[in-house]
Amino acid sequence: MDLDDIDRAILKTLQNNGRITNAELAETVGLSPSACSRRLDLLEKSGVIAGYTARISPDALGYKMTALVHISLSGQFARTLAEFEEAVRRCPNIIVCYMVSGQYDYILRVAAKDLKDYERIHRDWLSALPHVVQINSSFALRPIIERLNVDVDEAFTAPTAS
Repeated sequence: MDLDDIDRAILKTLQNNGRITNAELAETVGLSPSACSRRLDLLEKSGVIAGYTARISPDALGYKMTALVHISLSGQFARTLAEFEEAVRRCPNIIVCYMVSGQYDYILRVAAKDLKDYERIHRDWLSALPHVVQINSSFALRPIIERLNVDVDEAFTAPTAS
């Protein structure tokens, strides 16, 4: 979808305040409420806007520890991958799971309350995941940057010809 300056302004505004009313959004980007609503609908239907959510602080809920877990599987067969991915989806403490290239097959971000809780997650969930042959855990000491959104201007600006 080709985005113009108004579409990008809508996206930037929503990234900063997903609860803004349509009337406020329209005023911010310089459109009538009906025109703004139509554009917003197009951005949603085209998949540019993937959804709306509230950011919950894991720390406020008692999840003081983040583990980055590297997983190696016994093989790369379609069934092996599918069974592993299905099992990962059931673990409530796995916040993110990426299939990756390189030395490991997957990297997980796991939320735990403390080291004892991580030990429980490792024992009851991670070690029970199908086809796992290696688990390597690292613990995040502190976040440096955690972007939740992409730079709208950078992402939708065509590269200049050189």
